Amino acid sequence: MDEPPLDRAALLARADGPVTRARLVRDLTALGLAEGDTVMFHTRLSALGYVAGGPPALIGALQDAVGERGTLMVTCGWHDALPYGFGDWPRPWQDAVRAEHPAYDPETSEADHDNGRLPEALRRWPGAVRSRHPDVSVAALGAAAAELTADHPWDDPHGPGSPFARLVDLGGRVLMLGAPLETLTLLHHAEALADAPGKRFVEYEQPLLDPAGQRVWRRFRDIDSSGGAFDYSSVTPGGQDPFETIVRDMLAAGIGRRGRVGAADSHLFEAGEVLGFGLAWIQEKLGAAR
Repeated sequence: MDEPPLDRAALLARADGPVTRARLVRDLTALGLAEGDTVMFHTRLSALGYVAGGPPALIGALQDAVGERGTLMVTCGWHDALPYGFGDWPRPWQDAVRAEHPAYDPETSEADHDNGRLPEALRRWPGAVRSRHPDVSVAALGAAAAELTADHPWDDPHGPGSPFARLVDLGGRVLMLGAPLETLTLLHHAEALADAPGKRFVEYEQPLLDPAGQRVWRRFRDIDSSGGAFDYSSVTPGGQDPFETIVRDMLAAGIGRRGRVGAADSHLFEAGEVLGFGLAWIQEKLGAAR
């Protein structure tokens, strides 16, 4: 989720000086983040400016803002997950992968690099807990971390009983720190629940560790969160990402708070409002399933 790195002088200029932990706490508090919040956050770190201390400083500031009763959550995924279509590879390639590809391990497997630096930093943080799903894993830190991540469903991992559903049930929030609007992952939970025609699914295999610590292969089924759970082409302007369209419509409807954190244009949403708006938008624009 990070853009190509800028030089330090450019980052300093962007935020009119270094963005310290104390400054981050002030900005996060002004945006509305509060003691006891359970918050899923998405970050484009370079958008904040020069963050003195990098990801640890930002995580520390978020902890300061939500306090001991609060919880932080990020989407991790798995950087070394096999592509969904590896079953179409030549048989010798498949055999080699099946024989030797390492299993997903919540403790050691790297978060997907496409999600930026913060998920990997948080999942390594002392006391952090990561969910068991190899493709859709999340990491959490704080009072509700175990509750959010426990027993992540193997199938329909964006749906009922998932960390995303639990975030909503706990009255959680979603924080976008300079992150592109289309990265608001909670909208995949809306897609998973939506009653609309043409929903797309994928089935795939990944290796993981069984309770005895042995590498096993398991088959999974989920909405197609990569290629698109629905065909949105008729309801998004000019090829705009559908999640960006939904979030812009949500902001236009007065949902969410907007402010600056460091140099970054940032947003804070109530998870329940994101889900409710996303569900209604999808079902209104695409029609109800028959």
